[in-house]
Amino acid sequence: MPSPSFQVETVHLSQFRQGSPKERAEFIRVLGDSFRHTGFVKVAGHAVRQADVDGAYASARAFFALPEAVKRRYLVPGSGGARGFTPFGSEHAKDNPVGDLKEFWHVGQELPAGHPLKPAYGDNLWPEAEVPDFKAHTLALYRALEDCAGTLLEALALYLGLPERSLADMIVDGNSILRIIHYPALRDRYLEGGVRSSAHEDINLITLLPAATDSGLQLRDRSGAWHAVDGLAGEIVADAGDMLSRHVNLKIPSTTHRVVNPASPEAVRYSMPFFCHPRPEVVLDCPEALLGAGETRRFEPITAHAFLMQRLREIGLI
Repeated sequence: MPSPSFQVETVHLSQFRQGSPKERAEFIRVLGDSFRHTGFVKVAGHAVRQADVDGAYASARAFFALPEAVKRRYLVPGSGGARGFTPFGSEHAKDNPVGDLKEFWHVGQELPAGHPLKPAYGDNLWPEAEVPDFKAHTLALYRALEDCAGTLLEALALYLGLPERSLADMIVDGNSILRIIHYPALRDRYLEGGVRSSAHEDINLITLLPAATDSGLQLRDRSGAWHAVDGLAGEIVADAGDMLSRHVNLKIPSTTHRVVNPASPEAVRYSMPFFCHPRPEVVLDCPEALLGAGETRRFEPITAHAFLMQRLREIGLI
């Protein structure tokens, strides 16, 4: 049974950015404690505009309604789904060979010509002929979510007793991804034994999720009980990923979560998680300042790129 004391806390971003020292300290405490105890936190008072969320969802509906042959024009073979379209059932959880009941589109970092990381990241694809507003809405959403993620990472660093920018600096020009997901009606698309998103932990540092169009997101608490954790309109749900957990020596554990199948075979769901990644060369290695007396590092150092490639192989994308 779920613990009666279980609660995903809500923080208001303005308390950290414009609040008094007391309000700022309280923000840091609530944010860090919620991440540590549940792996999740709800964020209000951010700069993500509802118009961009709504516009991105409208663009997603238009794109995913296109014929399969048209959508597959935007598939990039061998890229691990880093940009463009990934077909239904392609991705599976690390320990589940059955593909998830979803298709999705990835928008990545948009860098100027000549940027040293541009060859590594590649170019975004845009279905401009079919959905003219797609680029404007999703890029605006990407930038606002990236800014929000940087602020949360600043506060988490202070919670852990690290320099304020030590985590946020990892994501400057980082390999972050906005994933636009379509979970089609099960009467239309189904794989035997499949679920919309099998139980998993995210690969990255933190994930930010504007409110989805339907319920279904659940997290597993430290006792193994599952809880619905859908955000309200205007809220962002954030969770801690494996890269963060590894880098801070499990002081903030990553949290297992899933998207369950709906009761109705007619139900359709869209969501837009923002996976916040470091730059490829950033080394995930617990800072010495986080190690207590007699405490040792639980993981060997690894670059963000090497860890990402390892996990993409495990989930079937490369």
